[in-house]
Amino acid sequence: MFNSRREFAENDLFFTMTTATPSQPAPSSSREQPYVLGTGSDEAFRLGLQHRLWSNSAFDLWIRAGLQPGMRALDLGCGPGHASLDIAQVVGAQGRVVGVDESAAFLKQLGQESEARKLHNIDRVLGDAQKLDHCLPSPATDDYFDVAYTRWVFCFVASPDEVVKGIRRVLRPGGKLMVQDYFNYEFGITLAPRRESFSRAIKAVGQSWRARGGNPDIMGELPRLLKRQGFEIEHMDVKQRIARPNTSMWHWPWTFFNSFLPKLVESGFLSQADCDGALKEMAEVINDDGAFMLLPPVFELIAVKQ
Repeated sequence: MFNSRREFAENDLFFTMTTATPSQPAPSSSREQPYVLGTGSDEAFRLGLQHRLWSNSAFDLWIRAGLQPGMRALDLGCGPGHASLDIAQVVGAQGRVVGVDESAAFLKQLGQESEARKLHNIDRVLGDAQKLDHCLPSPATDDYFDVAYTRWVFCFVASPDEVVKGIRRVLRPGGKLMVQDYFNYEFGITLAPRRESFSRAIKAVGQSWRARGGNPDIMGELPRLLKRQGFEIEHMDVKQRIARPNTSMWHWPWTFFNSFLPKLVESGFLSQADCDGALKEMAEVINDDGAFMLLPPVFELIAVKQ
């Protein structure tokens, strides 16, 4: 696909595309700054559930952007590749999907799933979304991507401008970047009626992301950042949802908080008492038909490379 050296790892389960010379340092990986939510089996399961519950929004965005058979698509921060697999089916055998992630475990899972589904149009690339020049070489004329997609990636990175620069470099003129991410996260999610421990837990989530360089309000900055890098905003919208107890959507925050809040205790962002209290408050309303949770607003945009 690219005229570049391929570095294979884990018995050829994935590769890193790179133009680096032997004297250059290897691309940064998750060993330097692990994914804040983890890459264990619990997070892989949660990401699968999350994709299923939000897949209709993703497909709507892809359709609006004009994703179609034969296209070359970049799935940046692909994780276990749930979106990559769907995009691969849309672009078909004549198209191509490149999934980039800094987790070898997630890329291995994507490889296993693509093999099981007999999808042979997916490449997996180990690399940091903020350093695409290390893992994706400058494309030849016919190797530019038609579209790029990122979902809940910008909110976790310390250098969103570097992510945009990297995407611009590999996207063809007129190519489209599709983004789904957060704004107003810490104020946009709450239990109704409000509960004190739960509110403190939400604040701790935001603090933990910011402490690692992330920004749960990143969509408030992204449009201007994209325009500075030569993109034109074609579409913006927001998907605001609520989850009622004992519904499918309720399991999205339920799995997130049960998995992540104990990690916040371990890292010192949340007290054990507030962790226990927040999880207890969620459990207490599970059979309350009058309760609901306002979910974090998911903003979406499509930007066109000029």
